[in-house]
Amino acid sequence: MPLMPKRVKFRKTQRGNRGGNAQRGNTVSFGDFGLQCLGRGWMTNRQIEACRVAINRQLKRKGKVWIRVFPHKSITGRPPETRMGKGKGAVEAWVAVIRPGTMLFEVAGVSETAAKEALRLASYKLGVPTRFVVRGKHG
Repeated sequence: MPLMPKRVKFRKTQRGNRGGNAQRGNTVSFGDFGLQCLGRGWMTNRQIEACRVAINRQLKRKGKVWIRVFPHKSITGRPPETRMGKGKGAVEAWVAVIRPGTMLFEVAGVSETAAKEALRLASYKLGVPTRFVVRGKHG
C-alpha cells in the first residue's frame, strides 16, 4: 500500500512554492541519528518507501526508524502526445515537499557506524543532497 493521505479536501493541487528553508522538522527529535536534506524538491511516495526498505534491510530490523516526511501533495500528469486544453491530468503520484534542512529519516537503538551506513544507502535513493546528523551536535 503506497504512502498517501487517507482523504484530501481537494484532489488536485497546484505546483506551489518550494522556496526558503525548512522552518520546522529540521532537528533530530525522535532518534539519535538523522538524514537531513540539503537540497530542495519533491520526494515521491515511492522514494520514501525505497529509503525505508533500504534502511530496514541494512539494520536487519534492529533499532527503530522514524520517517519524518509524508507525501501530502498530489502530482498530476497527462498522457503523452495530448493536446492542450483538455483539463488537468489525473493524479499520478503523491509527493512530500522537501526544503533544505528538512529531517527525512531518524534512527535509534543502533551504533553510529550502522546508522551512518544505513542512511548512506537510503540517500542514494534520493535526487537531493543529504547529510548525516547526530542528535545534539550542530554544524
